Amino acid sequence: MKTRKGEQTRALILETALELFRERGYDDTTMRAIAERAGFALGNAYYYFGSKEHLVQGFYARVHRDQLAACQPVLEKERGLKARLLGVLDAVLITIEPYHRFAGTLFKSAADPQSPLNPFSRESEPVRLESISLFAEVLENSNVKVPSDLKAELPYLLWLYHMGIVLFWIHDNSPGQSRTRRLMELTADLVVKLIKLASSPLMRPLRQTTLRLLATLKE
Repeated sequence: MKTRKGEQTRALILETALELFRERGYDDTTMRAIAERAGFALGNAYYYFGSKEHLVQGFYARVHRDQLAACQPVLEKERGLKARLLGVLDAVLITIEPYHRFAGTLFKSAADPQSPLNPFSRESEPVRLESISLFAEVLENSNVKVPSDLKAELPYLLWLYHMGIVLFWIHDNSPGQSRTRRLMELTADLVVKLIKLASSPLMRPLRQTTLRLLATLKE
């Protein structure tokens, strides 16, 4: 059973790890250094996080919780699909903005297909599925009617689209990552138009072919 003190200790270790990751980079930060900076014995640090990878998964989970909270006002207010999609993407970028520099160093490890830090890894699955569910909510209460066959796969496709935006953001060194904002605005409009087009009854044969191709690629 989790206690308040245990949660505070866990949060302190995670904050300390993020601080060191930003200072030294992911590869050059050890669990021992994290424990020493946090003022705990090494065994205590391992009690809460079994490895550095578990720490990063804890970071993913915390950022995702923050993103959910930041998205709710938009999802409660907006009904237009473009406004809902842009609102969620904006909330994501605002939430991760303090970690821009750290994200660049983390990407070196997370980009490895075999890394447990990869967004597509088994270890990342809980946060990935919750994030996909967020995009299902974006669609669910919007003013755009999406056919059931497309609705089943569209949240995953929107999650992939959002991951592309985040990847661009990681490499964006423009002031305030303004280039990412511009890309987000332009592509969100295109994405919504494509969704409306794909939802047309006349597009059903092409849509089904595309969905079968997607299912094959996911196997």
